[in-house]
Amino acid sequence: MANYWLFKSEPDEYGIDDLRREKAGVGRWNGIRNYQARNFLRDEVAVGDGVLIYHSQCKVPGVAGTARVVKAAYPDPAQFDPKSDYFDPKASGEAPRWFCVDIQFESAFDEVVPLKVIKQQEPLNEMVLLKQGRLSIQPVTAKEWKYILKMAS
Repeated sequence: MANYWLFKSEPDEYGIDDLRREKAGVGRWNGIRNYQARNFLRDEVAVGDGVLIYHSQCKVPGVAGTARVVKAAYPDPAQFDPKSDYFDPKASGEAPRWFCVDIQFESAFDEVVPLKVIKQQEPLNEMVLLKQGRLSIQPVTAKEWKYILKMAS
């Protein structure tokens, strides 16, 4: 059974439109440097899972579209690259510390579903987004997934 996730990104770094422009709409979701988010990526995110792409640190933070996981967790190559902002000198090929997944673009919403509006929806009161706002990879229930998609249409 597929699970659902919310992946956060700053749209000026890598947003829904960047993902859409990738070859076949498939991009690497990397640069995760929070242990809880890493554990979700490494241990729970699976091929076929649905992803809500959330734009943060922008004028209107909110859910911008959807994607699907097409490649399960693998070591984030950026951790081994000294020139990368995501380099980790403590990581090694034998003991990688950070992981990434590949996702494929599915849809971009006509308008972002704003966080401000999400907060006002009683059925979404228990969303991880509202309880652990800074977490960049977080689970979403099937009910929350459907509700957000309904809000977007």
